[in-house]
Amino acid sequence: MADVPVIPVNPTLSQRLAMLDGGQRLRLAFGVLLFVAIGVTGLVMGRQAEWRVLFANLSDKDGGAIIAQLSQLNVPYKHSDGGSAILVPVDKVHDTRLRLASLGLPKGSVAGFELMESNRFGMTQFQERLTFQRGLEGELTRSIQSLSSVQSARVHLALPNQNGFFREQQKPSASVLVSLNAGRSLDRSQIAGIVHLVASSVPEMKPNAVSVLDDSGKLLSATGDGLHGAATGADAQQLQYVQQIEQLYSQRIVEILAPVVGRENIRAQVTADVDFSQVEQTSETHKPNQAPDAGVVRSQQVVEANNANGSAQPAGVPGAASNQPPAPAAAPINGDAQALAAAAAAAGAGSSSRRESIVNYEVDKTIKVVRAASGMVKRLSAAVVINHQTRTDARGKTTTTPLSEQQIERMTALVRETIGFSQERGDSVNLMNAPFAQERETLQELPLWKQPEVQDLARSLAWPLIMLMFAALTLLGLVRPALRTMARAPSQDRQLQLEALVSDENERPQLAAPKAENQAPSASELALADARKLTRDNPAAVASIVKTWINGEAPA
Repeated sequence: MADVPVIPVNPTLSQRLAMLDGGQRLRLAFGVLLFVAIGVTGLVMGRQAEWRVLFANLSDKDGGAIIAQLSQLNVPYKHSDGGSAILVPVDKVHDTRLRLASLGLPKGSVAGFELMESNRFGMTQFQERLTFQRGLEGELTRSIQSLSSVQSARVHLALPNQNGFFREQQKPSASVLVSLNAGRSLDRSQIAGIVHLVASSVPEMKPNAVSVLDDSGKLLSATGDGLHGAATGADAQQLQYVQQIEQLYSQRIVEILAPVVGRENIRAQVTADVDFSQVEQTSETHKPNQAPDAGVVRSQQVVEANNANGSAQPAGVPGAASNQPPAPAAAPINGDAQALAAAAAAAGAGSSSRRESIVNYEVDKTIKVVRAASGMVKRLSAAVVINHQTRTDARGKTTTTPLSEQQIERMTALVRETIGFSQERGDSVNLMNAPFAQERETLQELPLWKQPEVQDLARSLAWPLIMLMFAALTLLGLVRPALRTMARAPSQDRQLQLEALVSDENERPQLAAPKAENQAPSASELALADARKLTRDNPAAVASIVKTWINGEAPA
């Protein structure tokens, strides 16, 4: 009987590997290594955080300050785009931005007067002037950007060279470009503040030489005297004032009718005609003549003249005798008029007298100067629409009914009292009751693959699924065939060995004599047939028997 290699019943892993050929071993080793590499890569990528941009386009100074603060806050970071962008984990982006904003970072790349600190030796006068101008522009930009409504700003200064001729000197001017935050605006006082800030920072600069523009190219500051005086036409401030008045009256109407009909069942609009013209009126009035005793004497003049008939005029040579003063008056100065008349009559019947009295009284005069206030409401027009009443019965059925005439009249009177209705001013109020149109909003549903939640979930699961697919392909394509070969090889070899052991062709040195047709099989032939049948039916039992024979043990 030929020598047949003995196959163990329970081979070890090394014995199984030894049964494989070189190609199978190589594929098995490559598959195991690839599977392990995929597992390690998936583990590392699963632990790696997703990075998002915290700030981009940073200057070196701001970048260094932000990195220093991130180190103190124990926030991991990394650089990208050549160091101009700083990335942090996605779950810490917003929290880190708020913390840095509370610290005033980033400050921006605007340089101020710190440019003067880097003056190098040999700098020309032109370079010094240019550096000073850049520093002044940077400081003004920082001041303007500190406003809550301003997102960014740029300041351009035109500083002419001063010469020795005073009449030929040019005045400086400035231009300011502001970019506002979303939904924010600058009122007229803030624009005037920016103008005066720039004008006060530059010597010999007047406020009307400063122009303020927004990022859309719209001129925000008025030119000439329009900034400080009254504008000739309706400006933004006047329109804003009118809108505030209209919104105030509309809100009043809604607030007064909301408890009655519900806030969602009322719509109100008010149109205000506002007069912004400034009128100055001067009037002078005089009171009628009053009684003499009630008037106030302004001035009084009395003239008296007395002439005596037949009295000799002075004549002759002038001398001491002819130039004597008149004799003192015999009558009292402040005497009775009758007594004076009697004295005059006694003095001479031929004398005459004349008396004139002029009395000037004060005339009452009133001068009235009236300056009409700007922004007076000339007329109000209110339009109110009220929805039908909605009622629900006991069965849950909802019906709508219009308002009655009395209800409409009472609500109209209420609206008139709310807006301060004036018939002389020409105000009008129109209240209408009508059913509101029910607008059905048709929401267009996005496909499942376009929904943001699904896209975020797909992006988060894409890498693990890809790694899982590669691992499955490696396991099924390389590792599993080798394991099947290792599991099938011992059983096949053992079956071949058993067949070789029970084969009579390899055991007998010569062929047996032909048997007769009617000759019965011998006992050895029957035993050999039973052994072959046992080998085919139960090879494991036969292998166990052969094993006991080889080891020299007694069969069980």
